Amino acid sequence: GIGKSTWASCAPSPIFIQTEDGAGGIDCDKFPVATCYADVMKCLASLYTEQNTYQTIVLDSLDWTERIIWSEVCKKKAVESIEDIGYAKGYAFALTQWRELLEALTALRNDKGMTTILIAHSKIERFENPETESYDRFAPRLHKLAAAVMQEWCDEVLFANYKVYTKQSGEGIRKRNQGVGGDERVIHTQERPAYAAKNRLGLPEEIPLIWSEYAKYLTTQGGK
Repeated sequence: GIGKSTWASCAPSPIFIQTEDGAGGIDCDKFPVATCYADVMKCLASLYTEQNTYQTIVLDSLDWTERIIWSEVCKKKAVESIEDIGYAKGYAFALTQWRELLEALTALRNDKGMTTILIAHSKIERFENPETESYDRFAPRLHKLAAAVMQEWCDEVLFANYKVYTKQSGEGIRKRNQGVGGDERVIHTQERPAYAAKNRLGLPEEIPLIWSEYAKYLTTQGGK
């Protein structure tokens, strides 16, 4: 609810591929909500083969797309749940569909000059850092195998959040830190212990969650 879909809708000539109804209230072009993996691939195929003027593909969202992919794996393996595939192999099998999807997006980028924006929700997970003690951090709400593939493929991994400050209240041993903040929303662009992020555009560490601010750093080529 921070405004990721609204931000993406401000990209040049966007078309949304929906796997959830996150863009339902946004005035933008969109395909009907996909309910299966074939629906998603048909959307990508139509953008490749049919004449159109779209410049940006917005996949909203990755975590709901993952559910669709898991359903596809279950159908192929004739099981009810991806967990029914022993030794967690189901998540490895799902990478076949993820890579097929990325190949389609890559073709649209290379052959049609289209930019891709992938929207994902976040989760808090335990990060095992070999140089320090383990700690919690924000990460995409995806299985770790899929998250690694998606983050490697993307040119930018950006984390949107509200600007938060802390202040101390109380006295003596009753002192405690309080999180405070208003409606200021920002994009974090560089890796920090609290979240995964990266960019290849030389972005500042933090920029406002406003498309025009991000667009200042874009090149003329399509990206992802």
